[in-house]
Amino acid sequence: SKFVTPLGDDGMYILDIAAWRTERPVIDKQLCINCGLCMGYCPVNSIYCKGCGICSVECPKKAVSMVPE
Repeated sequence: SKFVTPLGDDGMYILDIAAWRTERPVIDKQLCINCGLCMGYCPVNSIYCKGCGICSVECPKKAVSMVPE
């Protein structure tokens, strides 16, 4: 995933924020209650997952599991 980031007077550059990701979140739809907490806690707004696992920790129903890439 690529993200365009401002870099002061040097203009813009592309930052690959998921390059270091070793795990990705998988949602168990049987457990998910669509509360939205995973998206609310996501530091990148659930668009460019960097594999931090915050969604998994914050899910009240433990519906999000982190699995190896």
